[in-house]
Amino acid sequence: MSDQITLSRLEPTLGDHAYPADREALAASFAGTTVLFADGDADLGDLLADVDQEAFESAADAYAALQNVLPIAALGEPGQSDGDA
Repeated sequence: MSDQITLSRLEPTLGDHAYPADREALAASFAGTTVLFADGDADLGDLLADVDQEAFESAADAYAALQNVLPIAALGEPGQSDGDA
């Protein structure tokens, strides 16, 4: 797969795979898919390979696990404050 998706399309894109699925198969299936962030991008296959979970029951399960490995660049506008003063 050689696509670019925005972060908002991440969960629907994961839904294109059959579940349950193991991490290695999911990472291989989405290798080459670039996820575009507010400031940068990352390969979806690489992100999935970094997840600690070995298997996923659904796209929602895989999406939730990915939240722990997304880079800080995935969120907000570049240089945006998180609200702490």
